[in-house]
Amino acid sequence: MVQADMARKILVLGTGGTIAGTSSVAGANVGYTAGQIGVQQLLAAVPGLAQAAGGNLEAEQIAQIDSKDMDFAVWASLAQRCAAHLADPRVGGIVITHGTDTLEETAWLLHSLLDASKPVVLTCAMRPATALVPDGPQNLLDAVVLATEPSARGVLMVAAGVIHGAREVSKVHPLRLDAFASGDAGPLGWMDAGLVRWAHGRAPQPATPPHAALLPGLGAAAWPRVEVIMSHAGADGALVDWLVDKGVQGIVVAATGNGTLHQTLETALARAVAAGVAVRVASRCAEGRMLDIRNAPWRDAGGLSPVKARISLMLELMHRP
Repeated sequence: MVQADMARKILVLGTGGTIAGTSSVAGANVGYTAGQIGVQQLLAAVPGLAQAAGGNLEAEQIAQIDSKDMDFAVWASLAQRCAAHLADPRVGGIVITHGTDTLEETAWLLHSLLDASKPVVLTCAMRPATALVPDGPQNLLDAVVLATEPSARGVLMVAAGVIHGAREVSKVHPLRLDAFASGDAGPLGWMDAGLVRWAHGRAPQPATPPHAALLPGLGAAAWPRVEVIMSHAGADGALVDWLVDKGVQGIVVAATGNGTLHQTLETALARAVAAGVAVRVASRCAEGRMLDIRNAPWRDAGGLSPVKARISLMLELMHRP
């Protein structure tokens, strides 16, 4: 057993992203290539990082990609490595460096799979490491501090000094440094002068992960095909019918307003359900939560965004024989 007075280590798992990006143009904020710098090099470039981790900081490269290219194989590897490290009593917390584009999806996947009684903190950057004033080093330092916070639990995200939860966080701006928000729920807390300040005076407690049983076989699993479509003016059912013909197993609809669907699209979705396709309806509205759906052949997404609802539906379908 680990002695109570021995500082537990913080594991930093690198997956690439803008935080590890470089540009051939000195100081440029855009026009860079993501995922070029290894995680060890990222850590070495941040003064005081090892001290913030209590002198016990380790790193592991899981992938080195632009997060727009995130795939199931990287997800499976990342989730399984996180689970292995969380089970190690010598580990106090995990930090994951990630690209901004699909960070919210990875956060929700990990939230759904990991029994995280320790903090799992995702962080990122909007500017590459070679920018004149990169934001990655401060975000990485904040993430390590958050991962050492005794009250922190579960899958969290921190960037631009703001702490978000896996369920609510979304990327809401394509360029600004403070690119993430948590909608009506608001952030979980903030990083103030190197300290964690929780929004409600105490840390949130993570729920039991609904899909933890899938973790051991996740790498070899066949991920169900689930697609996201949108209801909009003039929508028809051609795309739905095509997806059914191609063997889709699930469809998530980004619906208008309070879950409303174009009548022609609605008819096509009913045909899909009759053909055995699972359908979930989310709202395309960025804020608020639609009311629960009743007396319909499909379920609502439980307040999740369309991309997170897709992840939940894929995991749900994995349980089916």
